[in-house]
Amino acid sequence: MKHYFLIVSLFLLTFACEEADTKVNNHLISNVEALNEAFKNAKPGDELVLKNGVYKDIEIKFVANGEEGKPITLKAETPGKVFIEGISNLQIGGDYLTVSGLHFRNGYTPTKEVIRFKVSDSEVANYSKVTNCVIDGFTQPDRDVKDHWVELWGRHNELSNNYIAGKSNYGPTIMVMLKGNEHIRNFHQIVNNHFGPRPRKGGPHGETLQLGDSGTSMVPSHTNVENNLFDRCNGEVEIISSKSNYNVFKNNVFFESEGSLVLRHGNYATIDGNIFIGNDNSKFIGGIRVVNTGHWITNNYFYKLKGETFRAPLAVMNGIPKSPQNRYNQVTDAVIAYNSFIDCETPFQFSVGSNVSQSEVLPKSEIRSARPTRTIVANNILYNETPFDYPIENYDEVDGVLFKANYSNSANKSEVQTEGLITAEMQVENVSENLKIAKVASTEIYKGFDFETIETDIFGTKRTLENNTAGAIINASGHKDLFDRSNYGTDWFSNVKFKEKAKTIEISNSEDFTLALTEANAGDTISLSPGIYEISITLPIDKELTVTSKDKTKKAELVFTSSRTAFDLNPQGVLHIENVIMRGNNTQSAFKTLDKNMKSAYGLWLKNTEISNFSSVLEVSKGSFADTISVRHSVFKDIAKGIQLHKETNDKGDYNSEFVYIVDNTFTNIGEDVLNYYRGGYDESTIGGNLVFKGNTVSNSGQNDSEKTLIKTRGIVNVEFANNTFKNNAVTYTAILWGEKGQEPVNNVVQNSGEIKVVQNLKLKLVY
Repeated sequence: MKHYFLIVSLFLLTFACEEADTKVNNHLISNVEALNEAFKNAKPGDELVLKNGVYKDIEIKFVANGEEGKPITLKAETPGKVFIEGISNLQIGGDYLTVSGLHFRNGYTPTKEVIRFKVSDSEVANYSKVTNCVIDGFTQPDRDVKDHWVELWGRHNELSNNYIAGKSNYGPTIMVMLKGNEHIRNFHQIVNNHFGPRPRKGGPHGETLQLGDSGTSMVPSHTNVENNLFDRCNGEVEIISSKSNYNVFKNNVFFESEGSLVLRHGNYATIDGNIFIGNDNSKFIGGIRVVNTGHWITNNYFYKLKGETFRAPLAVMNGIPKSPQNRYNQVTDAVIAYNSFIDCETPFQFSVGSNVSQSEVLPKSEIRSARPTRTIVANNILYNETPFDYPIENYDEVDGVLFKANYSNSANKSEVQTEGLITAEMQVENVSENLKIAKVASTEIYKGFDFETIETDIFGTKRTLENNTAGAIINASGHKDLFDRSNYGTDWFSNVKFKEKAKTIEISNSEDFTLALTEANAGDTISLSPGIYEISITLPIDKELTVTSKDKTKKAELVFTSSRTAFDLNPQGVLHIENVIMRGNNTQSAFKTLDKNMKSAYGLWLKNTEISNFSSVLEVSKGSFADTISVRHSVFKDIAKGIQLHKETNDKGDYNSEFVYIVDNTFTNIGEDVLNYYRGGYDESTIGGNLVFKGNTVSNSGQNDSEKTLIKTRGIVNVEFANNTFKNNAVTYTAILWGEKGQEPVNNVVQNSGEIKVVQNLKLKLVY
């Protein structure tokens, strides 16, 4: 009996010790001092709980060490009710650390990162994660200031179930750092995140995710990017820029994102089971761009992608012979198999970027003449509801690509004629709004080397000898809604913004007009009664507003005597002016951006408006960016300068507006240029801006322009220049267009106004 009680006592004592050892210690913290003290004393398994509230101008350095199975956790008391604001950031150093439930908003980082998995070279995070957090609009005041919102260092770290959106300044949103042996072969997990809208930046360095850089591009990373939603990530032509080896991109959804998943540097990437969804309205939504060696691109679904060249559904590039490390290596030994291209225009585009014709203005080290070789394109489905005859676009010979058992529902009239692209009837099933399955009856499948390792389709159905077919989808029985935001991101945050119902505010005097601009909500319309409105101050615009005349036959007149400008365009300010007359006193601009801190895009829309007697129509600052400038059916006269979009002169590929539409207007007596729209630097990845100059009449203008050029579009890539009339303009050149980019004048009338010149190869300063 004594032995029995001894055994029981020892058992209870052991159990109590184990329970004490595994018990979580919770520490409720409400200030920085207490937080720092908690970090010093934290033990494996502890939870450091930030009390609900706003923490402003706080720099958190989370340095501690947990253990496997017993991480040290920094978490919100209630997820989504702990706000990090102002000039703030978070750094993590140590093993087995977790951060959860924080919301970064209304501020920006004082360093180069918002969240960094590293405090110092000796305090690096490993086996740690940031999860269930939000970073929303936490962007620098100056668009040209570079930062990263998340930097992953160390090894075996995780970024999961977060919502991250709204970065508008220079630099990738998420950056995987590979500088040093302790950061390579990292096996990071970037999973289940919702990467929300990233606005257009107007130049390079606007990626959502970048893995490595040119200097570390040949090292192994082994980063896994899986089951994320990339939702309207429009920062630049590269949504993801993979610049390291052995990365995996699996089961991600790219929804209406204006760019591509780009294998920019590095080798042996796996791209499997991803979904790319476009629409019928945009030619900027891309798919996958291939550079370098050994990639396997399988089971991907491409739907309604209209992009071309660098934004093609599948763009396989030419490389540079003996390429420098930061340029383009030749595509070799790639496998592109079992993919479905549905309602995509010209899905296969090969030797993209071939630029031999530009050898007269580019150094030899920039000439991309190395064609893809030892590359297999097999078992793919190409289906268009409207038959298409040119499924392949080639910009060079395609003699190094083997086509096998690819099927199209249209005849192939492309220059590339191959037995490996077979015209066949297809059975089509409309499963959901964004999912359409096209199948062929043929059982002919190419069985290349290692193809048996492609074991399933996009939804996990096993590929067997008895049950296999070309394309990404055998059947859709295992599919989930392709665009269900609830499958990604946090369990507490919604990016659906409540909008107040727009209203119309009727105004009849100047004082009420200036007051209405301040008090109106975004989306409201200010309706002006007939009459003259004398305005002696500058009017700031920091939200979307419409100003219009109540009676279109009796337009309201805005007469400005303010010294600097009539309207100040602030970040997020989008101004629509319709059926209004604006007059200045020849000393101020009609519209002007702030001189600095233009952290997000503005917009200007003019329609049926008359503007006269200003020093310029629009003046912008370096660092400012307009998503859209639209000027239609308007009259401009007696103005010193026209629309000035030329302050991004660093020749690094940046420009001041993405879209510029100047259509059906009249310009008379504009002293200098009517338009100056500039993008400098030879950077093949910058494929903007975009100008439509059509149906305009320009007369008696340009006499004071130092360059004797009326319409300046230097370096702008996409230009439509048609159906304009130019009369009696004292210039040498009406316009100089860029022939290499397909620009040509169409149906323009030029009388005593200088030449419309086409320069085939425009010499530009190299960006790199």
